[in-house]
Amino acid sequence: MEVASRQFDTALFDVDGTLIDSNAAHAEAWAQALQDHHTRVDVARIRPLIGKGGDKLLCEVVGIEEDSPTGRSIRQRKKQIFAKSLPGLRPTHGARELLEHLLGQDVTLGTATSADDSELGQLLRQAGIDDLIHLRASNDDAGESKPDPDIVKAALARTKGRPEVTVMIGDTPHDIEAAGRAGVASIALRCGGYWSDTDLKNAIAVFDDPAHLLKALRKA
Repeated sequence: MEVASRQFDTALFDVDGTLIDSNAAHAEAWAQALQDHHTRVDVARIRPLIGKGGDKLLCEVVGIEEDSPTGRSIRQRKKQIFAKSLPGLRPTHGARELLEHLLGQDVTLGTATSADDSELGQLLRQAGIDDLIHLRASNDDAGESKPDPDIVKAALARTKGRPEVTVMIGDTPHDIEAAGRAGVASIALRCGGYWSDTDLKNAIAVFDDPAHLLKALRKA
């Protein structure tokens, strides 16, 4: 895979907002779970934190540690609410086609996501791409969640990727920061919503969605 005259042989994917249109559903699920625990937080406060780990989100929004009894209860309720919205979610435009193209170019694919293992499998199945990505790193593989680099480093280990020829493809500044701290270049997609190109400026390139990136790769 070549982008902006750089050659990559491993591609690590964020999942939420990148391969499946799920960011809004996550934000709404967090807001509802917090409300169910007598804490009202506007979705707009939560939305820019989607892409970070749930531990960081809870701490930043309401000052609750995820591994506390209250934190565990909120997290479990959030998962229940999100699970109800999952059947209505759709893959981002061109997600499967991009992955198939990269596999056809002998690019190794992996995930580097803030979702946990069980949710990751559900997301990939709902996006119709679980048969294409087998080397998966999730929040369960990391000591610290995004934007810390642990998940990207775990994905590098899982794919046996070398940082200098690996690219991270994601939709938030949290993905870009995590990749950069792991020594990996990143490509940003706008399809996750919310973020401006200025917010994504540290990526080597910004595209609308997987289909837009695929079009660029086919022209290269």
